[in-house]
Amino acid sequence: MTLSRFAYNGKRCPSSHNILDNSKIVTEECRKELTALFHHYYAIEIDPHRTIKEKLPHMVDWWTKAHNLLCQQKIQKFHIAQVVRESNAMLREGYKTFFSTLYRNNIPLFIFSAGIGDILEEIIRQMKVFYPNIHIVSNYMDFNEDGFLQGFKGQLIHTYNKNSSMCENSSYFQQLQGRTNVLLLGDSMGDLTMAEGVPGVQNILKIGFLNDKVEEQRARYMDAYDIVLEKDETLDVVNGLLQHILRPGDQEDRVELQGS
Repeated sequence: MTLSRFAYNGKRCPSSHNILDNSKIVTEECRKELTALFHHYYAIEIDPHRTIKEKLPHMVDWWTKAHNLLCQQKIQKFHIAQVVRESNAMLREGYKTFFSTLYRNNIPLFIFSAGIGDILEEIIRQMKVFYPNIHIVSNYMDFNEDGFLQGFKGQLIHTYNKNSSMCENSSYFQQLQGRTNVLLLGDSMGDLTMAEGVPGVQNILKIGFLNDKVEEQRARYMDAYDIVLEKDETLDVVNGLLQHILRPGDQEDRVELQGS
């Protein structure tokens, strides 16, 4: 819900997990269980009266239970492109300019997602903006020899553990060598830690998309982010900033981090 839209014409857009939850490849019983999990745990995720430490075990429980349910559904890899095509997933208005600007200027786009990496990649591919400068760390599916989903690879990534410990085995830090500026985009308080551990960073500009429960969450977002965009389904502000700060010769020291 940072690169992708939170809502369109007043209707909630699906996350990468929701795309599977609402698809024809899961049973009605599984869909009901996943919906029940969402209603229970999402309220905890955005509860302004709980600390992140208090939320952590609940997030682990939520992701673990949801992934276990999906693993019982006989999902195959070829299903991914199909469910994305049939979904209502949308990237924010201005996404083509955003992706192409970063690519043309040789700026790495690091997407740190608590969603499902296979779904996220497919969305970007189908939108025809999956450029070579993109690096994704997310929950990737693990398929068995018969082609069925049997689990998820690596460490579980949820809303509140997006930090450098999740990137130890990636080429992420090598890409960032010598870069000093980070433009960090996020839609949750958990996204604020994405740049922790990046060596040599001198400046971080944090832009927060406040999508939901605006009145209740405004104060916390204003304290944590440098810029807060309320119910803004575009990338206009980000694209405007990129256009303003990019000058010939100075793009090599910048990097884009993106939460979802």
